[in-house]
Amino acid sequence: QVAAFAKKAFEGNPAAVVPLESWLSDELLLKIAQENNLSETAYFIDKGEYLHLRWFTPAKEVRLCGHATLASAYVLYEHLAYQKPQIHFKVLAGDLYVNKQGTSYQIDFPADQVKSSSFAKSDLESILQCEVLDIKQGTDDVLVQVKNEEILGQLKPNFRALADLEVRGLIATTRGTQTDVASRGFYPAYGIEEDPVTGSAHTLLTPYWVEILGKDSFTAVQGGPRKGFLNCTF
Repeated sequence: QVAAFAKKAFEGNPAAVVPLESWLSDELLLKIAQENNLSETAYFIDKGEYLHLRWFTPAKEVRLCGHATLASAYVLYEHLAYQKPQIHFKVLAGDLYVNKQGTSYQIDFPADQVKSSSFAKSDLESILQCEVLDIKQGTDDVLVQVKNEEILGQLKPNFRALADLEVRGLIATTRGTQTDVASRGFYPAYGIEEDPVTGSAHTLLTPYWVEILGKDSFTAVQGGPRKGFLNCTF
Protein backbone atom coordinates (compact mmCIF):
# COMPACT_ATOMS: atom_id res chain seq x y z
CA GLN A 1 0.00 0.00 0.00
CA VAL A 2 1.48 3.32 -1.12
CA ALA A 3 0.21 6.88 -0.52
CA ALA A 4 0.71 9.10 -3.57
CA PHE A 5 0.74 12.92 -3.55
CA ALA A 6 1.87 12.90 0.10
CA LYS A 7 4.52 15.06 1.78
CA LYS A 8 4.39 13.08 5.02
CA ALA A 9 2.61 10.14 6.66
CA PHE A 10 -1.20 10.11 6.68
CA GLU A 11 -1.45 12.44 3.68
CA GLY A 12 -2.17 11.82 0.03
CA ASN A 13 -4.17 9.02 -1.52
CA PRO A 14 -3.36 5.40 -0.61
CA ALA A 15 -3.48 2.74 -3.33
CA ALA A 16 -2.88 -0.99 -3.18
CA VAL A 17 -0.37 -2.31 -5.74
CA VAL A 18 -0.43 -5.96 -6.84
CA PRO A 19 2.30 -7.14 -9.27
CA LEU A 20 1.18 -10.18 -11.29
CA GLU A 21 2.81 -12.68 -13.63
CA SER A 22 -0.47 -13.41 -15.45
CA TRP A 23 -3.98 -12.02 -15.30
CA LEU A 24 -6.49 -13.32 -12.81
CA SER A 25 -10.18 -13.22 -13.69
CA ASP A 26 -11.86 -9.81 -13.60
CA GLU A 27 -14.17 -11.17 -10.90
CA LEU A 28 -11.21 -12.02 -8.68
CA LEU A 29 -9.47 -8.71 -9.39
CA LEU A 30 -12.62 -6.90 -8.25
CA LYS A 31 -12.94 -9.04 -5.12
CA ILE A 32 -9.34 -8.27 -4.16
CA ALA A 33 -10.05 -4.56 -4.65
CA GLN A 34 -13.12 -4.88 -2.45
CA GLU A 35 -11.02 -6.64 0.20
CA ASN A 36 -8.43 -3.86 0.10
CA ASN A 37 -11.26 -1.31 0.43
CA LEU A 38 -9.22 1.55 -1.00
CA SER A 39 -10.26 3.93 -3.75
CA GLU A 40 -8.00 2.02 -6.18
CA THR A 41 -6.14 -1.27 -6.40
CA ALA A 42 -3.57 -1.39 -9.20
CA TYR A 43 -2.48 -4.57 -10.98
CA PHE A 44 0.36 -4.75 -13.49
CA ILE A 45 2.23 -7.29 -15.58
CA ASP A 46 5.71 -6.56 -16.97
CA LYS A 47 5.62 -7.23 -20.73
CA GLY A 48 9.25 -6.22 -21.28
CA GLU A 49 8.87 -3.17 -23.51
CA TYR A 50 5.96 -1.89 -21.41
CA LEU A 51 3.85 -2.75 -18.38
CA HIS A 52 0.16 -3.57 -18.71
CA LEU A 53 -1.57 -1.67 -15.88
CA ARG A 54 -5.19 -1.90 -14.71
CA TRP A 55 -7.04 -0.26 -11.82
CA PHE A 56 -10.13 -1.33 -9.89
CA THR A 57 -12.21 0.57 -7.35
CA PRO A 58 -14.30 -1.54 -4.94
CA ALA A 59 -17.12 -1.20 -7.50
CA LYS A 60 -15.61 -1.42 -11.01
CA GLU A 61 -12.60 -1.06 -13.31
CA VAL A 62 -11.62 2.50 -14.26
CA ARG A 63 -10.22 4.00 -17.47
CA LEU A 64 -7.64 6.37 -15.98
CA CYS A 65 -6.11 6.76 -12.51
CA GLY A 66 -3.23 8.94 -11.38
CA HIS A 67 -2.41 8.08 -7.78
CA ALA A 68 -2.38 4.31 -8.32
CA THR A 69 -0.11 4.82 -11.37
CA LEU A 70 2.38 6.74 -9.22
CA ALA A 71 2.06 4.11 -6.49
CA SER A 72 2.84 1.40 -9.07
CA ALA A 73 5.90 3.32 -10.26
CA TYR A 74 7.11 3.66 -6.67
CA VAL A 75 6.78 -0.10 -6.10
CA LEU A 76 8.67 -0.83 -9.31
CA TYR A 77 11.58 1.49 -8.51
CA GLU A 78 11.80 1.06 -4.74
CA HIS A 79 10.84 -2.60 -4.27
CA LEU A 80 11.26 -4.42 -7.59
CA ALA A 81 14.60 -2.93 -8.72
CA TYR A 82 13.21 -1.53 -11.99
CA GLN A 83 16.17 -0.07 -13.91
CA LYS A 84 14.80 1.87 -16.87
CA PRO A 85 14.76 5.69 -16.46
CA GLN A 86 11.17 5.86 -17.70
CA ILE A 87 8.24 3.50 -17.10
CA HIS A 88 5.87 2.93 -20.01
CA PHE A 89 2.41 1.79 -18.92
CA LYS A 90 -0.31 0.63 -21.29
CA VAL A 91 -3.78 1.26 -19.81
CA LEU A 92 -7.40 1.43 -20.95
CA ALA A 93 -6.95 5.13 -21.80
CA GLY A 94 -3.80 4.54 -23.90
CA ASP A 95 -0.12 5.02 -23.03
CA LEU A 96 1.19 6.61 -19.83
CA TYR A 97 4.78 7.46 -18.91
CA VAL A 98 6.31 8.01 -15.47
CA ASN A 99 9.77 9.48 -14.82
CA LYS A 100 11.56 9.44 -11.48
CA GLN A 101 13.18 12.78 -10.63
CA GLY A 102 15.11 12.53 -7.38
CA THR A 103 12.56 11.56 -4.76
CA SER A 104 9.64 12.78 -6.88
CA TYR A 105 7.73 11.20 -9.72
CA GLN A 106 6.44 12.92 -12.85
CA ILE A 107 3.53 11.43 -14.77
CA ASP A 108 2.68 12.42 -18.33
CA PHE A 109 -1.12 12.36 -18.66
CA PRO A 110 -3.19 13.35 -21.69
CA ALA A 111 -4.94 16.67 -21.08
CA ASP A 112 -8.71 16.47 -21.07
CA GLN A 113 -10.88 18.73 -23.20
CA VAL A 114 -12.76 21.38 -21.24
CA LYS A 115 -16.29 21.51 -22.64
CA SER A 116 -19.56 23.23 -21.82
CA SER A 117 -21.83 21.20 -19.58
CA SER A 118 -25.46 20.31 -20.10
CA PHE A 119 -26.12 20.03 -16.36
CA ALA A 120 -28.41 22.66 -14.90
CA LYS A 121 -26.76 25.07 -12.47
CA SER A 122 -29.70 24.71 -10.09
CA ASP A 123 -29.35 20.91 -10.01
CA LEU A 124 -25.66 21.05 -9.13
CA GLU A 125 -26.26 23.76 -6.52
CA SER A 126 -28.92 21.52 -4.99
CA ILE A 127 -26.47 18.59 -4.84
CA LEU A 128 -23.68 20.71 -3.31
CA GLN A 129 -25.87 23.07 -1.26
CA CYS A 130 -23.82 26.09 -2.30
CA GLU A 131 -23.51 28.66 -5.07
CA VAL A 132 -21.83 27.42 -8.24
CA LEU A 133 -19.82 30.03 -10.20
CA ASP A 134 -18.94 27.97 -13.28
CA ILE A 135 -19.68 24.54 -14.76
CA LYS A 136 -17.55 22.61 -17.25
CA GLN A 137 -17.33 19.01 -18.33
CA GLY A 138 -14.58 16.62 -19.35
CA THR A 139 -14.49 13.08 -20.69
CA ASP A 140 -15.40 11.53 -17.33
CA ASP A 141 -16.27 14.25 -14.83
CA VAL A 142 -18.26 17.42 -14.35
CA LEU A 143 -16.30 20.34 -12.88
CA VAL A 144 -17.79 23.18 -10.84
CA GLN A 145 -16.10 26.26 -9.45
CA VAL A 146 -17.18 27.46 -6.01
CA LYS A 147 -16.56 30.83 -4.36
CA ASN A 148 -13.66 30.12 -1.99
CA GLU A 149 -11.68 27.49 -0.11
CA GLU A 150 -13.80 27.84 3.04
CA ILE A 151 -16.94 26.86 1.12
CA LEU A 152 -15.02 24.07 -0.62
CA GLY A 153 -13.97 22.61 2.74
CA GLN A 154 -17.54 22.68 4.06
CA LEU A 155 -19.12 20.78 1.15
CA LYS A 156 -21.38 17.88 2.09
CA PRO A 157 -22.88 16.71 -1.22
CA ASN A 158 -26.06 14.73 -1.65
CA PHE A 159 -24.25 11.55 -2.69
CA ARG A 160 -27.39 9.71 -3.77
CA ALA A 161 -28.34 12.48 -6.20
CA LEU A 162 -24.73 12.80 -7.35
CA ALA A 163 -24.50 9.07 -8.09
CA ASP A 164 -27.49 9.43 -10.42
CA LEU A 165 -25.69 11.91 -12.68
CA GLU A 166 -24.38 10.37 -15.90
CA VAL A 167 -20.72 11.11 -15.12
CA ARG A 168 -17.91 9.35 -13.29
CA GLY A 169 -17.86 12.04 -10.62
CA LEU A 170 -17.93 15.71 -9.66
CA ILE A 171 -14.88 17.92 -9.13
CA ALA A 172 -15.40 21.05 -7.03
CA THR A 173 -12.63 23.64 -7.29
CA THR A 174 -11.62 27.16 -6.35
CA ARG A 175 -8.55 29.37 -6.04
CA GLY A 176 -6.36 28.20 -3.17
CA THR A 177 -4.97 30.12 -0.23
CA GLN A 178 -1.76 28.10 0.33
CA THR A 179 -1.62 26.78 -3.25
CA ASP A 180 -2.77 28.22 -6.56
CA VAL A 181 -5.71 25.82 -6.87
CA ALA A 182 -7.77 23.75 -4.43
CA SER A 183 -10.25 21.00 -5.24
CA ARG A 184 -12.25 18.06 -3.94
CA GLY A 185 -13.44 15.02 -5.92
CA PHE A 186 -16.61 13.00 -5.32
CA TYR A 187 -17.24 9.63 -7.03
CA PRO A 188 -20.20 7.81 -5.40
CA ALA A 189 -21.15 6.05 -8.67
CA TYR A 190 -17.79 4.25 -8.40
CA GLY A 191 -18.17 3.37 -4.74
CA ILE A 192 -16.07 6.32 -3.51
CA GLU A 193 -17.91 9.16 -1.78
CA GLU A 194 -14.74 11.30 -1.74
CA ASP A 195 -11.37 10.50 -3.24
CA PRO A 196 -8.58 12.22 -1.25
CA VAL A 197 -6.42 13.09 -4.29
CA THR A 198 -7.36 12.24 -7.88
CA GLY A 199 -4.57 12.45 -10.45
CA SER A 200 -6.94 11.95 -13.37
CA ALA A 201 -9.14 14.84 -12.18
CA HIS A 202 -6.18 17.14 -12.81
CA THR A 203 -6.23 16.27 -16.52
CA LEU A 204 -9.37 18.43 -16.51
CA LEU A 205 -8.39 20.85 -13.73
CA THR A 206 -5.07 21.72 -15.40
CA PRO A 207 -6.35 23.03 -18.76
CA TYR A 208 -9.25 24.69 -16.93
CA TRP A 209 -7.05 26.63 -14.51
CA VAL A 210 -4.10 27.51 -16.78
CA GLU A 211 -6.48 29.59 -18.86
CA ILE A 212 -7.89 31.36 -15.79
CA LEU A 213 -4.52 31.85 -14.06
CA GLY A 214 -2.69 32.85 -17.24
CA LYS A 215 0.29 30.56 -16.61
CA ASP A 216 1.15 27.06 -17.76
CA SER A 217 1.97 25.56 -14.35
CA PHE A 218 0.54 25.83 -10.85
CA THR A 219 0.52 24.24 -7.40
CA ALA A 220 -2.54 22.35 -6.25
CA VAL A 221 -4.07 20.74 -3.20
CA GLN A 222 -6.97 18.29 -3.21
CA GLY A 223 -8.98 16.77 -0.42
CA GLY A 224 -11.26 17.29 2.54
CA PRO A 225 -10.02 15.99 5.91
CA ARG A 226 -7.19 14.12 4.14
CA LYS A 227 -5.23 16.12 1.57
CA GLY A 228 -2.55 15.67 -1.04
CA PHE A 229 -0.38 17.99 -3.12
CA LEU A 230 0.49 18.26 -6.79
CA ASN A 231 2.49 20.38 -9.21
CA CYS A 232 0.63 20.62 -12.52
CA THR A 233 2.07 21.70 -15.88
CA PHE A 234 0.15 22.04 -19.13
